[in-house]
Amino acid sequence: MVLRGVACAVLGIVVGVVGTVAHRASMLDGAVPVGLVLALLVVLSAGVLARAWAGFPGLAGYGIGWVVVVQLLSLQGPGGDVLIPGQAVGYVWIYGGLVLVAVVAFCPRSWFSDRPVRGPAHRRSAALEGTAER
Repeated sequence: MVLRGVACAVLGIVVGVVGTVAHRASMLDGAVPVGLVLALLVVLSAGVLARAWAGFPGLAGYGIGWVVVVQLLSLQGPGGDVLIPGQAVGYVWIYGGLVLVAVVAFCPRSWFSDRPVRGPAHRRSAALEGTAER
């Protein structure tokens, strides 16, 4: 389980780096930032993957990896440049990603389980049907 958590943290780092670089891309000048939408979709889908694969420890590792790398990349570089400037797109990237990781954390556990959804009453009736055929 520890290795899965570490792998999910690495996934969070990769998603954070790629999303930070791509979040300001747009189709045309002044148009909807397609890069931001795609980056946030990747944050959501990778969060679902992490939780489905390793549960809450995996999601925690993913979230920590993502937050750490995004916060580090938002700092001013040695030449004074920044990858996430103090603009609306940058704020939506940072806070929108945090919200999406939280949304995945609060989704029902049954969405990420391989167990059958049906309850014990269904299993009893299925067992009775199986014995009736014999």
